[in-house]
Amino acid sequence: MGKVKVCVKRSYMVVTSLMALISALLLAATLFSHGHFHDDEEIDKMLAGIHFMYAISIITLLLSIIGLYGSCKKKKWALILFAVGIILCILFMFDFERRGLAVRPMVVENMKEQYLSLLPLSNASEHDIEGLKDTQIELQCCGLDQGYLDWGYNISETCLCFEDSTNPCVVAPKNSSLFVDWKHNQPVMIYKESCLPYLISHALIAMNLVIGVTLGLTLFWMLSVVLCIIILCQQRQKKDIPAVVYHPEARTGNYAVLTETTEYT
Repeated sequence: MGKVKVCVKRSYMVVTSLMALISALLLAATLFSHGHFHDDEEIDKMLAGIHFMYAISIITLLLSIIGLYGSCKKKKWALILFAVGIILCILFMFDFERRGLAVRPMVVENMKEQYLSLLPLSNASEHDIEGLKDTQIELQCCGLDQGYLDWGYNISETCLCFEDSTNPCVVAPKNSSLFVDWKHNQPVMIYKESCLPYLISHALIAMNLVIGVTLGLTLFWMLSVVLCIIILCQQRQKKDIPAVVYHPEARTGNYAVLTETTEYT
């Protein structure tokens, strides 16, 4: 078995240790998320993603431990198992990222269909109305598709535009419910933009963030595999054995001593 360079071994151990740490943190975050959303009404929609996070975090954590064991104890089978397992994870993650990029248009269409089904807002459930009001406050928007027109006469007070607002505002129609108790001479300003474009934009940003993080993890895993393969290649190299060279002018001092000893015997 050949000698592994110290710099390569240390680099591999550092990278693999970071992989194990990230996997442990990911597993802890998954456990926390599972417990937090356990009683949520939409937990069934989250189970697939939660199970996926469980699988990735546990598998990579176990493989990292096996890889560290193989590096410390010089076990080839452990290093080979680590390399093969991480390569399969990399291929799986690349396929996941490809699918994520492919379903982006489908996600946009599904979001549009889901939110537009709430119209008209006068027929929407109280739960959906409260969620939309929170969204209007957070994103500084009004309505879903056609702005304040989606509310009809009863425009929500969460559409009111404040002075420090960063989004454009317009004057509310005077025949709306906002003017019933309005005693000021100034016009009532409400948000101009509808909320659906902002919701779609935030969803796409979240998808891009997830894909970017998974791509970064995949590249990090690739680095560990490259270092592992280098270690395996260096272990396969034979040790350098110094060659014995005959020199015709070798000194015979030692032989003379042996000769003198035999004469006395």
